Amino acid sequence: MDTFNSALGALLGGYFRLFGWAHPLVGLAVLSTLAGIAMLWLFARVSNQAAVAATKRRVYAHLLELRLFVDEPAMMWRAQGQLMVANLRYLGLMLVPALVIAVPMVVLLVRMEAYYGRAPLPVGSDAIVTLETLDAMDPNAPAPRMEAPAGIAVETPAVRVAGERQVSWRIRALGRVSGELKFELPQGTVEKRIEAGSGFRMVAGRRTHSMISALWYPDEPRLASAAAWIDVEYPSAEIEFLGLRWHWLVWFTIISMVAALAFKKRLGVVL
Repeated sequence: MDTFNSALGALLGGYFRLFGWAHPLVGLAVLSTLAGIAMLWLFARVSNQAAVAATKRRVYAHLLELRLFVDEPAMMWRAQGQLMVANLRYLGLMLVPALVIAVPMVVLLVRMEAYYGRAPLPVGSDAIVTLETLDAMDPNAPAPRMEAPAGIAVETPAVRVAGERQVSWRIRALGRVSGELKFELPQGTVEKRIEAGSGFRMVAGRRTHSMISALWYPDEPRLASAAAWIDVEYPSAEIEFLGLRWHWLVWFTIISMVAALAFKKRLGVVL
């Protein structure tokens, strides 16, 4: 899992560096277009194109029946029933391709969240850093210690919730930072990436120990021991263009769907 995450992270990191000079929507638009075309290509390979085309023709035919036999109730009821059956068959034909396409799409979207979904801590703002340990906490033992890089002030001592095996600190961004938070635990030292200041860049989400959780939080290598996860409370990011300020997933969905519709005839794909 770590090898896969590292390889994919390096590939996407190189892609985003290519567009580091531009507005964030430029790189997102190119990637969304490529994703739309890739989804279209994959749909054509895993779907029954002949059955999809035949089912669509049946749907159109039954819709025409509804218009032609508007004064004949018996024919109308029959056409409505056949239209419902044809629509259900169409949805059934879409199900398998949708499930196949969903797998690579989820992997891509989870990765894109680190670049477009989270913003670095604004200078002057505060945030909560939380660490959950793998083992139960001893309330009588010294609390874990956190060391922050220059530009990050630790404003509170460690606050423990022993029943949940969690400890938290409040930090404040004093300037532009791209560094590591270091945590000293009885089992050893662990680290978590921290980003603060303006500018478009990767903002890693939760760092986790679990292999399953790493599917949803793949931005940093898995924690080897001591900590179950470490999380920084980053603000959400949005992309503004021509007066429109939307979440990146809205831009991605619109652009990728437009690209798929624009290329479907050229690629000979029936949707």
